[in-house]
Amino acid sequence: MKSEHILSRRGFCLCCVGAAGFAATGGWLSPRAAYAEARGIVSLIKDSAAKSVISAHKLRNGVTVLEGSGGNVAVVSGKDGLVMIDAGISVSRKQMTKALADISREPVTHLINTHWHFDHADGNSWIGSDKTKIIAHENTRKYLSQVQRVEDWDYNFLPLHGSGVPQHVFSKEHSLKLNGETLALKYYGPAHTDGDISVLFSEADILHVGDTFWNGIYPFIDHSTGGSIDGMIAACEANLAVSTDKTIIIPGHGNPVSNRSELRGFRDMMVGIRENVATLKRQGRTRDEAVEAKPTAAFDAEWGQFVIDPAFFTRLVYEGV
Repeated sequence: MKSEHILSRRGFCLCCVGAAGFAATGGWLSPRAAYAEARGIVSLIKDSAAKSVISAHKLRNGVTVLEGSGGNVAVVSGKDGLVMIDAGISVSRKQMTKALADISREPVTHLINTHWHFDHADGNSWIGSDKTKIIAHENTRKYLSQVQRVEDWDYNFLPLHGSGVPQHVFSKEHSLKLNGETLALKYYGPAHTDGDISVLFSEADILHVGDTFWNGIYPFIDHSTGGSIDGMIAACEANLAVSTDKTIIIPGHGNPVSNRSELRGFRDMMVGIRENVATLKRQGRTRDEAVEAKPTAAFDAEWGQFVIDPAFFTRLVYEGV
């Protein structure tokens, strides 16, 4: 059954950005508009994460999803210690520490980053230690090791401290056997960024797809580090190919417990909007003219009620076609 798309304020900390300017604008602010209205989108996300409650969703085979600190975090416990998929935001350390302790008193021994964005990897800095193995795609390590600008957020991210930078990287695929689970890590190629990976819990049949899937909401696509609408669609096809109707799919944002049907709907939405925007671009429309044409209109009621609003998503798609 398709889940409702009314997202909690834990689902993605950006909701506070939209709320801040809703009355003044009559709708959700784009990141750049939010920056003009307040202290900047990254600061607002961190402010929200610092106060947000972490909610735990128990799945199967000892896998739990933690919702409330940036992106959705997966955790599997067992004799090998805690294994985390993504780390959330450092300001959530107090809440995250409690949530992890509620799962197990064992230390975090392995941390896998699905990509480099701060709402997924900022927590590396406090989780990382000599006893924690941080694993990611090689491009993720590159971005976490240097000053990295995201133009659409008007923000320069500083490098993580040494303990938070992934020490173990791969280029295509990597496999781990931990806590009775075979974890299959696979690189998509450029998608949301050019460092995105999926993590398949083979025995549990659970697939964490990071920000290649935003459940029920328009996604952000980071052109600053190699993302594109075509790459996002290709990632969805890869996720559909490796999953079945019994697979639990964990998206990067939105309702953290999803399935193949919802993923397929997300793919279809992006395909439809991509074609609409591409048609306008072939007609010679400028980006602003494409926005005025409202190529997302048929999808806005279901997908456009969050921080990446229809106009902003149209601009992201336009850049990539």
